[in-house]
Amino acid sequence: MNQMLLIIDAQQDLIEGNQEEKEVFNKQELIININKAIEKATKQAIPILFVRDLDVAEGKGSGFQIHPDIHVPKESMVFDKAATNCFHGTPLLDYLHSQKIDHVVVMGCKTEHCIDSAVRTATINGLDVTLVGDGHSTTDNDVLSAEQMINHHNCILHGHYNVEHFSIVRNVEEDLFRPTHYLYR
Repeated sequence: MNQMLLIIDAQQDLIEGNQEEKEVFNKQELIININKAIEKATKQAIPILFVRDLDVAEGKGSGFQIHPDIHVPKESMVFDKAATNCFHGTPLLDYLHSQKIDHVVVMGCKTEHCIDSAVRTATINGLDVTLVGDGHSTTDNDVLSAEQMINHHNCILHGHYNVEHFSIVRNVEEDLFRPTHYLYR
């Protein structure tokens, strides 16, 4: 099985907040858990790919960069996106297919936007997905708290399927790179 760790929008201004946006829920835990997943992936020689949103900090400066407390391995790839969906208008899907990736572990920001669309799009494009349940975050909105949105997405995306491929939710302390999708098929 060929796998990849996909970390979406783990950028300084998204995590810490700025004049327009609040910081994400449980930001310190998010950073710790991203680093734990990076460490696991590195030990198992699993490639790591970061996606950055060009809307964050207008696509420039330190606010646009991956959060400085995240331990980005030198060999990691970075793709930039202009849309909510990291597969739209980027070479991501072609790259994953060229590398014969069939399982992606997904984490990052924001739960109801970029994380949700990445998980769903990956499954319809022939990938099994493990969403790290304690590895994505967001901010409150007018209807739901960030914690409610995270819990909701962990519930609805666990077992979400598109016929052959689907997503499961596991926490960072679990063996993320030993997929258990076969238990649900």
